[in-house]
Amino acid sequence: MATRRQGGQWLWWLLGGTALLGLVLAGVGLRTLPDDSPLSPSAASRAEAPTPPPTSAPPKPKPSPSPSLKPLAVRPAKVTIDSSGWASWAMIDRRSGKIYGSSNMTETNTTASLIKSWIGADYLRRAAEKGQTPSDVRMQQLRIMIRDSDNDAAQSLWEASGGAASIGRLIKTCKLTDSSADKTRWSNTNLSARDTARLGVCIADGRAAGPKWTKWLLTEMRAVRGTGDFGIRKAFSATTQKSIAIKNGWVTRDALGEWHVNCLAIGDGWTMGVMTRYPSSLGYTYGAKICQDVARQLKS
Repeated sequence: MATRRQGGQWLWWLLGGTALLGLVLAGVGLRTLPDDSPLSPSAASRAEAPTPPPTSAPPKPKPSPSPSLKPLAVRPAKVTIDSSGWASWAMIDRRSGKIYGSSNMTETNTTASLIKSWIGADYLRRAAEKGQTPSDVRMQQLRIMIRDSDNDAAQSLWEASGGAASIGRLIKTCKLTDSSADKTRWSNTNLSARDTARLGVCIADGRAAGPKWTKWLLTEMRAVRGTGDFGIRKAFSATTQKSIAIKNGWVTRDALGEWHVNCLAIGDGWTMGVMTRYPSSLGYTYGAKICQDVARQLKS
């Protein structure tokens, strides 16, 4: 009997121990895995999540390109003048204010009828400053002075504007540096080619005739006709000629035995002045051709 109890105890111990071992092993099998285990749910989630791209500075905006300037109908160029007398020229790019010209562009010449462009501008601006509207008679004088180069109309308007005092206003208003007035005659006003081109800028930007009359004056200068329609704009196509405002001057100086022929042109973004004097035997068309030849060489 003692032996059987001992055997039973052994069997109980063996069975109880086996059950205990199973519980221990089961406990091991159910142990919660740490978060950083390769098999844990959080690690798996992290492994499956896409890696965000590295942050970088936002792209810098590209600077806007500088707007290109519209090409002009003229450009700076070497000019050759074939003349038996004296000639000079100047051109201004109104967009930049740059002046180009012959080496003698500061030398002066008597303007003849070219100065009528200023006489008209000065009269109209001063009338507007006084709050006055020119009479129909005056407007007709202004029109034929510009379009047809009428000398009687010019003389009347010159006197009404104070004579030589008007040229003093020209020099001050248009910031001329080379020119001077004659005390008795408008046709003897002395301008350089450079100051002639500056006068063109002054008319175009409104300083000469003022805001009320600038458009009117330029329209009349584009309508120049007859004998006075020569020179600079004749170098351009018929279409371009219509947009170019001009005022030319031509006179024989008998005491000197010379023709003085001069040209002013105002184009789209540019102005040009050409001044000539040469033996009177050559005629006024000789100077007209010089003006045209200079413009032809400067044409784009």
